[in-house]
Amino acid sequence: MTRKQVYYFHSLSSPWAYLGWPQFKALIEKHDLDVVVRTTTVVQENGGVPLRSRPQARQDYHAIELDRWRKRLGMPLVLKPKHYPTIPHFSARMVLAADSLGLPALELSHALLSAVWAEELDVKDPAVRIAKADSLGLDGKLLQSMEESPEIIAAWEASENEAKERGVFGTPTWFYRDVPYWGQDRLSFLDEALSAD
Repeated sequence: MTRKQVYYFHSLSSPWAYLGWPQFKALIEKHDLDVVVRTTTVVQENGGVPLRSRPQARQDYHAIELDRWRKRLGMPLVLKPKHYPTIPHFSARMVLAADSLGLPALELSHALLSAVWAEELDVKDPAVRIAKADSLGLDGKLLQSMEESPEIIAAWEASENEAKERGVFGTPTWFYRDVPYWGQDRLSFLDEALSAD
């Protein structure tokens, strides 16, 4: 029997990707999903607006929503972490490197997002990324060394381009049967779609 395939586009600076991982992980296990890992950023060409570029009223409401969700989900989260906004490219490429080797890329993704949003670590520092990978039993130095390889840079660019082509504007965004589900609060709809097939 063919496994159900879900494309997962997410930014390695997104608090919503961080908050959504436990629920998505549960869906992966429930439906035995084949997850296609895609890392990206806020896609401004499709109407995405980086948080710090938004009007103050929207930034303030963003913090209110984060507070609601961290309490609802019981997850540690700092509303204004000292190393945010960050540059997600390095973490994104480390995740893609792990994925290219068949390693648990999404567990690494969550660890790196947790570093930003729960631990206030600076993931721009290679040592931090290496340590997070090592904590999962991965070879952090190897993965970090792959971040600048032509193959991984090409994979990162391809992932970004695919996000643009598919109409992704914010993350996390999942696609199942080419239907998008944007935001961790839409995972129940994804679950329903997966359960219906």
